[in-house]
Amino acid sequence: MIESDLAQFANKRYGQNFLKSDYYIHQIIQAMPDDDLKVVEIGPGLGDLTKELVRARSVMAFEVDKRLCEHLSIAFRQPIEKGELKLQCGDVLEHWVAGSLADEPYHLVANLPYYIATNIILRALKDPNCQSILVMIQKEVAEKFSAAVGEKEFCALSVLAQTAGKASICFEVEPEAFVPPPKVTSAVLFIEKERTQSSESFEALLRIAFGQPRKKLAKNLMSAFPKDKIEKIFERLDLDPNLRPHETETSFYHHLHNEFKKDILDGEQPKQRKERAATRGQQSRPAK
Repeated sequence: MIESDLAQFANKRYGQNFLKSDYYIHQIIQAMPDDDLKVVEIGPGLGDLTKELVRARSVMAFEVDKRLCEHLSIAFRQPIEKGELKLQCGDVLEHWVAGSLADEPYHLVANLPYYIATNIILRALKDPNCQSILVMIQKEVAEKFSAAVGEKEFCALSVLAQTAGKASICFEVEPEAFVPPPKVTSAVLFIEKERTQSSESFEALLRIAFGQPRKKLAKNLMSAFPKDKIEKIFERLDLDPNLRPHETETSFYHHLHNEFKKDILDGEQPKQRKERAATRGQQSRPAK
């Protein structure tokens, strides 16, 4: 298929940019873990990467675009009939409601649309059967997941990735490698999972801690938790009270989570309960 046809085939609704470079497709294959586990591919598109995956592994592919599903059903009729490829047509998120995308350990490999990439990666981090994540995404997002403490890109996504395992950028991919070319540079992110990260209360804590990333971490935390308790924790751990959120180790966020987990699970932080109690007290006082 020539490039003009590829561009017309791309659906803006699904953020489709087809990787046309054989070089980068083979680079992705080379970056995969060396084992025999099943591969789950999200958004196979026209099947260029799928073709290489099927040669080496058992593959389950999820495609939301009905036109592309029809194309893939024809192009991969033989691997589908042999059981080498299982094609699932529909929204992958609807298949993830039970917690795991596959009923056995698997590696996630995909060229993800930018608009859904972060959501997909977070789902995979929570999936106990997902052993690793190898995905082509926007470079800026890849830098957030793989950032180290102290780097300006270090954020809640970095903490979640470090909690689950080790994240790194394999290589960058220029816009010209796609049809149509995106407006940003892409990168292939690899997350080798060592454990499953699945805690809504921990994610809630990170939203508070990184709510205003350029402000002091203690200040952000005090917006939800008692000032005296935050100060005591910083003092006990010998931490600089002027630290910004990106300057603090992942282990500290887990320490904070242990301190405030019950309050977060109750759905209301201590500071909010105190303010609500004070309001009720004012309302119950007799008018003078």
